[in-house]
Amino acid sequence: MGEQNVQQNTDEAARRAFMKALLNEVRALEDMHAKDMFEGGIRRIGAEQEMFLVDRAARPALTAMQILERIEDPRFTHELGLFNLEANLSPLELGGDCLRQLEAETNEVVRIADKAAEKVGSRIALVGILPTLTREHLSLDSMVPTARYFALNEALLRLRGSNFQINIKGIDQLNFNHDNLMLEACNTSFQIHFQVDADEFAHLYNMAQAVTGPLLAACVNSPILLGKRLWHESRIAVFEGSIDARSEAHAARGHMPRVHFGDQWIEESVIEIFKEDIARFRVLLTTEFEEDPIGMVKRGEVPKLNALRLHNGTVYRWNRACYGISGNGKPHLRIENRVIPSGPTVLDEVANAAFFFGMLSYLSRHVEDIRDHLSFTDAKANFMAAAREGLRAQQVWFDDRQMTAQDLVLEILIPQARQGLQEAGIDEADIERYLGTVQARVERRRTGARWQLESLQKMSNEGSPHECLRALTNSIIDQQASGKPISEWMLADFCNEQDWRDSYRTVEQYMATDLFTVRPDDIVDFAASLMEWRYVRHVPVEDDSGQLLGLISHRQLLRLVARGGRNDDPIMVRDIMRPDPVTITRDYTTIEAIRLMREKRLSCLPVVEDGKLVGLVTEYDLIVVAGRLLENYLAEDQ
Repeated sequence: MGEQNVQQNTDEAARRAFMKALLNEVRALEDMHAKDMFEGGIRRIGAEQEMFLVDRAARPALTAMQILERIEDPRFTHELGLFNLEANLSPLELGGDCLRQLEAETNEVVRIADKAAEKVGSRIALVGILPTLTREHLSLDSMVPTARYFALNEALLRLRGSNFQINIKGIDQLNFNHDNLMLEACNTSFQIHFQVDADEFAHLYNMAQAVTGPLLAACVNSPILLGKRLWHESRIAVFEGSIDARSEAHAARGHMPRVHFGDQWIEESVIEIFKEDIARFRVLLTTEFEEDPIGMVKRGEVPKLNALRLHNGTVYRWNRACYGISGNGKPHLRIENRVIPSGPTVLDEVANAAFFFGMLSYLSRHVEDIRDHLSFTDAKANFMAAAREGLRAQQVWFDDRQMTAQDLVLEILIPQARQGLQEAGIDEADIERYLGTVQARVERRRTGARWQLESLQKMSNEGSPHECLRALTNSIIDQQASGKPISEWMLADFCNEQDWRDSYRTVEQYMATDLFTVRPDDIVDFAASLMEWRYVRHVPVEDDSGQLLGLISHRQLLRLVARGGRNDDPIMVRDIMRPDPVTITRDYTTIEAIRLMREKRLSCLPVVEDGKLVGLVTEYDLIVVAGRLLENYLAEDQ
């Protein structure tokens, strides 16, 4: 997240001073461009490795700060969540064995992190979204306690004027209202950087936009969030919604969210991007800045452009323009690609990077202007389709040719990427290693997303959803350690020997959510039929908005039958339901639920959130829990 010495944009005088500095820095950047001050004639690559921290139960571990205390390595830093880590890798000149070096350093930082994590009872998991994340991990208690993050959270909520709303429809559907930006911490990625000359920036940035769709289709690895099977790369939808600062009025006008792909090609230079982002997006944070960047440029000095870099760090284009200063003191420009998810293995990640670098290298030499071959609308549609469907997504390529992402990657883009890497001077053995990894994955249609979804399907009748997600996560970590690419992974197995106690600590982990309900004005015969058809003994009563109004039990229906009733005068649900039933929230522990049911002599507990029904826990559920825990204890005794 960058600079930590920041303040909220609440003081009007400070805001005006920062905005003036921001405008001056853009002018200074224009002067630098005109004076040809940027480093040129060299291509460098780099990457940022983000990772999840999990405990022995495969659930998020809030141990980032403890781990960082044990790692004396400036490459490591924290991210937004206490269950995330990030490592910034060394820049490398494109050519020779740079990809092999990138893989070696990435493996090194993962090993360092894993070794430090082990000392605090944690493990490292490389995955776009951790399958075992739950709502309890998305509170501010899980946020890294730094001024920048809390300031950013408050600034975004102030601008938006309401909670963040996530609505994603995939195999399942997720509708989630959240009061902070911790949803962003659900995502980890392998962000890659490509340094380019200033005079070729627009040319190459447009090409990066064009190839991002098929690139994403080949590397999707984030299909599950909060137990729901969503897009093949759900990070795209989650990130765009997690820090969407638009008010309802701005959204209705079609105002662009802070996380976005863009709406048009770049015409001339990088300046267009910075100007558009300043024009479109309010300043969220302020920081210290240089007094006279324009004068510095006139004197031949290189400004840091702190204000511009901070503002740029609060606008999240999927291909982001970056300004930096190299170790030799020269300013440079980079394209940061943010779409590649973390995992499934380091080899897969570096292979994805090689694919991206190869495509850009090829197109930069063989296509004069990509705008002559592909519309921006198609490039953006390719990106969104890839996020939703992965390799099955339909893609539009040059001259309006349409095909699946799988065919596009195999027939056109991998051969072009291979030639591009050859022309960039990459070692032939490395080209075969990394592009061969992508090719095998695409040929077998075994992306990380498909592996996760197929593994869950295989385990669907083995245990509770939470148990299956833990087994899935454990398999991810175990198979990552093998170093084999995802194309060679076996589907995850349900492991009966594991300690399942952590899958039954709170009612959210096992409560029924696929509920059949009735309305107060329904006839009792309908409620009775539901019980018979679905083999249930309790039916919740709710209104059209999902507000819980009451509960009908099998026992109440038996009493009704015993009393008798007039056949010509239908009885309504409201006449026999138990109004205002005892309820619990999703964070109730199992022990608390058992105690409450015993004290109140209840056989069913509705689970509510803001008065609305979200789940149901019954005596039968607790019998299942007791049976699973008994199996665990017996296994330990043996």
